[in-house]
Parts: sequence; C-alpha cells; structure tokens
Amino acid sequence: MKQLGFFDVEERLSRLSGLGDQLEDFSRTVDFEAFRPDLDKALAYADGSKGGRLPFYAVLMFKILVIQTLNNLSDERTEYLINDLPSFVSFPGLGLSDRVPDAKTIWLFRERLTQGSAIERLFERFNATLWNAGYLPMSGQMLDATLVPVPKQRNTSEEKADLPAGRIPEDWKDRPAKLSHKDRHAR
Repeated sequence: MKQLGFFDVEERLSRLSGLGDQLEDFSRTVDFEAFRPDLDKALAYADGSKGGRLPFYAVLMFKILVIQTLNNLSDERTEYLINDLPSFVSFPGLGLSDRVPDAKTIWLFRERLTQGSAIERLFERFNATLWNAGYLPMSGQMLDATLVPVPKQRNTSEEKADLPAGRIPEDWKDRPAKLSHKDRHAR
C-alpha cells in the first residue's frame, strides 16, 4: 500500500461527488440549519458552567439521524459507517480527524428528541422539505435508500377536469395506446 498524498482525501471526495453522492443532494436540497432552533429547544442543553465535555452540535447529530433513518441502520452500524465511509463523514460536517459520535451518543440524542416529542415533528418537516423540492423521501436498506423524483402529472387542466366527470378527453379517443396507459379512475 502506498503512502497517502496531501490531496488524496479531497480527490476521493471529489470523485464521489462526480459519481452522484446522494448525501450531497440532501445537503443542497435541505437547509439543515433551519432545524437548529427546534433542535435547541427540544434538547435544552445546560450552559456548560458545571464543566464536562461539550455535546456534539445538534445539527450534526440530526444529520446523523437522517443517515441512520434513510438507511435503516442500528446505532452501532451508524457509528461504524461514519468511521468507514467518506460520504458518511463529510455529510454531517465531520473531518477525518474529528471525533465521531459513538453508538451510545447517537442513541441518547435520539432518545432526548423522542422524550421531548420533537423527533416526529422534525422528520415530518424534513420529509416536507424534500417533497416541496420535488423529491419523494424513501428509506430502506442501505442499497436502495435514495431520493426519488415525484411522479409528474402530465395531464392538461382540461383533461384533469374531464376525468372526474367520467368523460374521456377528445384527443385520447383516437389513441387507444394512450387510453390504456391512463388511470381514469384514480383520484
């Protein structure tokens, strides 16, 4: 194995970006800083005057929960993948030399949001942000979690008015292939 060069990490991240890094799409689509006031309110951290280690930034931890939820990962697996995958390191805003939250820290963060009844509201808002940007939030196994464009409705306003009334639009009648592909009973 050869020695790492000065720019190897940046080149690797640039290559990932060129291949279509989904987490970069999330960063461009969602303004995660807009979640900070709700996160700070729900977490209500102490002012730190009694000492102790400072908590991780709330937005960073929320981004980790997004990764975890979209990929259906356990706390332990999330910790491992943040340490292992460059895109999982860069998405929350960590560098390779930064301290990574361990599984217990991730669990505790999610638990505090759950006890404060904020986690559902935060993820509803996150999903709404994706939806408004034209994406359908999908979660599942790590291999298929993705941003999916919302299906586009290509019917004209006249066609949309005809369908609920039970009428078939005029230009569809002489095109049986088009007629067979349209769902005329959907609401």
